[in-house]
Amino acid sequence: MIAEFLSGYITQFISSIGYLGVFILMTLESAALPVPSEVVMPFSGYLSYLGVFNLGLITIVGAAGCMAGSVISYYVGLKGGRPFLEKYGKYFFMNHKHVELAEIWFNKYGDKAVFFSRLFPVVRTFISLPAGIGKYSLKKLTLYSFLGSLPWCFGLAYIGFRLGPYWTNIITFFNGLDIVIVVIIFMIGLYFWKFKK
Repeated sequence: MIAEFLSGYITQFISSIGYLGVFILMTLESAALPVPSEVVMPFSGYLSYLGVFNLGLITIVGAAGCMAGSVISYYVGLKGGRPFLEKYGKYFFMNHKHVELAEIWFNKYGDKAVFFSRLFPVVRTFISLPAGIGKYSLKKLTLYSFLGSLPWCFGLAYIGFRLGPYWTNIITFFNGLDIVIVVIIFMIGLYFWKFKK
């Protein structure tokens, strides 16, 4: 899986530049690039176990990186995703009305969607893209992305802290969980596609 493949590069990167490395990697992860937080934060927790990092500080740094990456994804959705869907959406069974519905939905449920999505694998990485398409408030996005990322980052770092040298055991667990989440998302998408038809 991706997490296992990248773990060597990630741990070396963090070991080389410390807190800044964690911030950069978590920014890339939340910008929808294949950087698994399930490696970044547990390894950071392991370094806290060794006394290299402070557990509380690394949680804040990780959440700040998530927030920064969310802003990048948001602008991709706002500047690129929306015009793209309005022009080519018909090829994906979407039209201008669907884009407007996304905007209405985010105005109504965006706060909860952004906050709670940050607590789940896979979903947390991509929520900012539709938020940008739906013209959700950028101020709220940064706030709820940061707040929602705090428990995620702390939880993963704490697991790494508690497991110590055995922190890599968590990677296998999250690989399986990612597959379950993707299947659930696929089933929900299939249900709505059938419902639309």
